Amino acid sequence: MLHPTKNEDGDIEDVSGMSAFIHFATIGWKLVFAIVPPPHYWRGWACFLGALSMIGGVVVVVADFANLFGCVFDIKPSVTAITFVALGTSLPDTFASMKAAVDDVNADPALGNVTGSNAVNVFMGLGLPWIIATHYDKNKYNQYYFVPAGALGFSVGVFTCLAITCLIFIVSRRFVVGGELGGSDNVRKGSCAFLVCLWSIYIIASTL
Repeated sequence: MLHPTKNEDGDIEDVSGMSAFIHFATIGWKLVFAIVPPPHYWRGWACFLGALSMIGGVVVVVADFANLFGCVFDIKPSVTAITFVALGTSLPDTFASMKAAVDDVNADPALGNVTGSNAVNVFMGLGLPWIIATHYDKNKYNQYYFVPAGALGFSVGVFTCLAITCLIFIVSRRFVVGGELGGSDNVRKGSCAFLVCLWSIYIIASTL
């Protein structure tokens, strides 16, 4: 993909079609996120809290849109959660990891960004609301908070097996290719196809 180039006056001379499409498709979000304070305000805390609030707002919008979409097309909430909601909230991490992989000398920031984000989602995004709900029900209704798991056990089991397979594949690339990321064009495409297949297997198995 070609990156835009500028002349001496600072005007953009050429840009690829994909770059132009992504720019105009996301210009609304760019304008909304432009209200985040600069990093030098309040020693960076204003930028951090503003960005965190914006990310939370995006998650709410994506979740509500996915629930409405699932309701219109009669899709089960569990299927909506592991497809549209998960994909919509994980795409920013995907692009951030891609940027880190391109700009950094090794794959640590790219892989660490994804694993760190998922750790926050599981331990904080799931654990914190669960603790609040548990204490709320205990104090108000004098009973423990309980939600039927349904097919969650099967879904987690499938995900765990595929995650282990993914880790083994990434580590094996270090010995075969010489690194977790990169390699020849065929190796990169093959690795991408394999990882997408793992994701597809999880979606199909959990849905069925």
